[in-house]
Order: sequence, then structure tokens, then C-alpha cells
Amino acid sequence: MYENRKRKHYTTTSTTGTTASHPLSRNMQPPPTTATTSKKTLTLTPSRLKDLLIILSFLIIIYLLFSSPRPQLSLTPRTTPSTTYLTTRRHIVFSIASSSTSFIHRQPYIRLWYNPTTTRAFAFLDREVVDPTGNNNRSVIDPTLPPVIISKDTSSFPYTFKGGLKSAIRVARVVKEVVELNEPDVDWFVFGDDDTVFFVENLVTVLSKFDHNGWFYVGSNSESYSQNVKNSFEMGFGGGGFAISYSLAKVLARVLDSCLVRYAHLYGSDARIFSCLAELGVGLSHEPGFHQVSFDYLLCW
Repeated sequence: MYENRKRKHYTTTSTTGTTASHPLSRNMQPPPTTATTSKKTLTLTPSRLKDLLIILSFLIIIYLLFSSPRPQLSLTPRTTPSTTYLTTRRHIVFSIASSSTSFIHRQPYIRLWYNPTTTRAFAFLDREVVDPTGNNNRSVIDPTLPPVIISKDTSSFPYTFKGGLKSAIRVARVVKEVVELNEPDVDWFVFGDDDTVFFVENLVTVLSKFDHNGWFYVGSNSESYSQNVKNSFEMGFGGGGFAISYSLAKVLARVLDSCLVRYAHLYGSDARIFSCLAELGVGLSHEPGFHQVSFDYLLCW
């Protein structure tokens, strides 16, 4: 009996073990097949994607190098148009910024280039000239000098540059006042000081390269590097003179007064004109023939 019980226990244990390890048991998942285990997927790693982009970029560069036409190099300055426009001495109006105290002493400079029969020019002063000989009308009636115009009052305009001269506002406003003279047949307005010497025929040749119907601001930099840095090498200095096309001068004259109020902190008149033109989106057309030389600056050395 003991043997039968033992055999029965053994049989049960054996059966249970067989059932637990049977591959078709409900509680066990079938093992993965060999085909599922060996299946591989193609994935792009970051390094492989980077290599593909480099190769693609290289192929595009090669294509552009050999498919695009080669540009032809040009030594012509960017501000020099290829067309020559008909400009003569009579198409230019010169505006000379002066004062009642300096005009008498600077007259010899003006006579070097001014010709009353072929050149149009006006001298803008703050007040009537006081002639040492007692003839206050001498500068007005002198046929060898440009007509004198007394500038309008600019005392209401702000000027905050410490140690500067408020006359810079009056000189800057010459641009507006000469336009309002409504001179006929004008292509260019040229601005300079009473000690600026113009070579008129050379100036005519230079301005003939530009279309006066467009917006052009023509001039050159200072001999002082520090001054050029302050103005980004884009300002035409008044001592050497600068030119503004007729169409641009008409627009500038309309907005100049409001612009002068915004730039009360600047020192000179040419800096104010430069800033106002920058607001209009007009840059300087560089012409090295406009020579700016400050003898005071040179004497400091």
C-alpha cells in the first residue's frame, strides 16, 4: 500500500512537471522564430546623415561652379554711371556759406573761380557786410563777386553741442534757402565755404557722370581719419564742398527744418546735411576730387 501511494505520488509529480514544461501550454508564449530574430532595419544615425549632407552640398557646389557663367570683373567705381549727361557751367548753382565778418577777407578766394558771366553763385551771410572803408554795399554791387543773400533767422532752432557754433544751423539751412530761390534750369547745387576754391570745369566733368534726375549726394571724406570714423566714412565735408542733385535737393528742402530739430546735438552744418540725407536713404557718392583740408588740424602736428 505504501508502494502504491508512493507510485501515485510519483505519477502525479511527474505529470505536473510534464504539464508545466509542455510547449503547448496555455500559459507560455511560443519562442520567437529564427526569421524574426535575424530581421535587420536600416536606420540613419546622426553621423551618417551628416555625411550625406556634406556629399550633397559638395555636389551642389560643383554644379554651380561649372553651370553658372563667370562674372566679368569691372574696375569702374560703383558710383560712376556709364552714361554721360549733358551738364554745363550754367546748370550748376553754387551756394557759398560765409558771414559778415569773414566775407571781406575771403573775397580773393571766390574771385579765383567765380565768373559772373558763366557761373551762377550766391553768398549767404548772417547780416549785411561791414566794409572797413565804410561802404556797406560794396560786396553787393561788386561785379566780380556773387550776389549776397542774408540768411533767415534760425534762432528758434535748438543747438546743444557744447562749445560749438550755432551758426552751423544757418549754414545747413542754406540748402533749403537756395532751392527756394527757384532758379531756372538747375541740375546741381554745389555747397562750399567762402575759402573753398572750385575748379569749375573739372566739377562739370565729374557731375556729368551722374543723372541729376536721380538722388545723388556727391563729395569726399576728410583728411582726418578720426573725423571720418565719427561719420562712418560716408559724409561729404563742407570744406571741400559737396554737390546735391536738383531732384534730391527739392525733397531735402521740404524736410530740412524738421530734421535740423532732431540733430541739435551735432557740431557742424555738413554733419546735419549728411544725417538728413541718411534719413532719406541716400548715401555719399565718393569723388576724391573734393579735397577737404583743415589747416587748423594740420597745425596741431
